[in-house]
Amino acid sequence: MPVFEGHARGSADYRRLTLAMLFAGFSTFSLLYAVQPLLPLLAAEYRLSAEGASLAVSLATGPLAFAILVAGAISDRVGRRPMMVAAMIAGGALTLAAAVAPGWYALLALRLLAGVALAGVPAVAMAYVAEEVDAASVGDAMGLYIAGSALGGMGGRLVASLVADVGGWRWAIGAVGLAGLAMAEAFRRLAPPSRRFAVTVRRGGWRALFADRALPLLYAEAFVLMGAFVTVYNYVGFRLMAPPYALGQAAVGAIFLLYVLGSASSAWFGGLAGRLGRRLVFPVPVLILGAGVALTAARPLALVVAGIAVVTIGFFGAHSIASAWVGRRAEGNRGQAAALYLFFYYLGSSVLGSAGGFAWTHGGWGGVVWFCLALGAVALVGAGLLARVRPLAVGA
Repeated sequence: MPVFEGHARGSADYRRLTLAMLFAGFSTFSLLYAVQPLLPLLAAEYRLSAEGASLAVSLATGPLAFAILVAGAISDRVGRRPMMVAAMIAGGALTLAAAVAPGWYALLALRLLAGVALAGVPAVAMAYVAEEVDAASVGDAMGLYIAGSALGGMGGRLVASLVADVGGWRWAIGAVGLAGLAMAEAFRRLAPPSRRFAVTVRRGGWRALFADRALPLLYAEAFVLMGAFVTVYNYVGFRLMAPPYALGQAAVGAIFLLYVLGSASSAWFGGLAGRLGRRLVFPVPVLILGAGVALTAARPLALVVAGIAVVTIGFFGAHSIASAWVGRRAEGNRGQAAALYLFFYYLGSSVLGSAGGFAWTHGGWGGVVWFCLALGAVALVGAGLLARVRPLAVGA
């Protein structure tokens, strides 16, 4: 009997798997970020400050970063697909429950639990794709998952905003929760059963992962690239709502529509890296991100928006390549390797995103640009070092 080498691009199971991963990415990030545009409504209802209302977001995303570490380790024992199904169902159900939460603290508790539950998807997605897809097709498959993530981050915010205009924030959260449950069922039906998963007996645990020459560099890339990306999106609103632009909240919020470009970029760069090699292609989106940051320093509004679009294209392209690279590199411990990558990814969002606020306060947008360009330079140095790391095997 021939050895199963993974689902190849063009096969029926490959199409089912990639569609399932698209649903997984969309569901997870719509459930996580749908409450963001609802913060003013929550602040008004519960008489909160803006910082207090923001806990509805941070109490989901913060615990998720740490829960990812545990979820990755558990998936090495119980399997990737079962964990992802359970995580998506739990995340949707807890979000639906948040829509009828009796008070502010109950809502926060349910958001925290939803964040912990949803950690089971990003922690496992890279490992599942790397195990079940053949080496030449991993980049494409991972790119589609990240495309779904970008669309989910955008779509969840837009759907919640539209429903809230008609029925209020409870109906908005409820609609997103129901959509999450529907996508969980679609994933369960579509995702092929694991054929290459084996219970992992670790040799050295995290120590073995950090001993690898490529993985620590990829973790550093996740940290600095996500930090630069989040900093741009965090503080561009402050710039555009001030003179000379004086844009309204709705116009600034529409910038999230640029995430569509990230969806296309992640899928395209993922496929390109699979064909030409990650070492050759990875520096390209890093350079694109840096060029976009520099373009935002321009004064005309059209150039500022164009710069943000270029940043989005570069970031999602680089993230698509790096995340697939982790899955291919960590052959014996993929779940934990993917979890560490995402831990540093979300840590970059939190730590460097806040540091970017210091740059904005003390240097204005020019300070933000130089801060992000410095992060981009670090990422480019890392890309050069990665190009010199010897592959583990042909096609890795």
